[in-house]
Amino acid sequence: MAYDLKLADRIREYLADIPRIKVAEKVMFSGMSFLVNKKMCVNVSHENLMCRFDPERFDEISERPGFLPMVMRGKQLNGYCYVSPEGFKSKRDFQFWMQLCLDYNPKAKISKSKAKKSK
Repeated sequence: MAYDLKLADRIREYLADIPRIKVAEKVMFSGMSFLVNKKMCVNVSHENLMCRFDPERFDEISERPGFLPMVMRGKQLNGYCYVSPEGFKSKRDFQFWMQLCLDYNPKAKISKSKAKKSK
């Protein structure tokens, strides 16, 4: 489970400045996930960001530098992508990806396993 600790710190610092959200960290997807209000929001996977975003924005987002589709078991996952370091090197680009994830978070569904445990 090797992931970029500096990138994880960068995410922590960014999220710490956002009012009225609850952030939790969980090891998953071969890295460190940051859950916002109990929903997976953004993840550090090796040296990449893994972002959860509104699938309707796919065409726009897929044109950005560093964008990599997320494929699991041979299937591309809608609403998720990886971003290589070139795509978030600058502060402005990093903020774009973080805000993209945060904007979608209120609309995102809580994972099925979390929903079952809540009952």
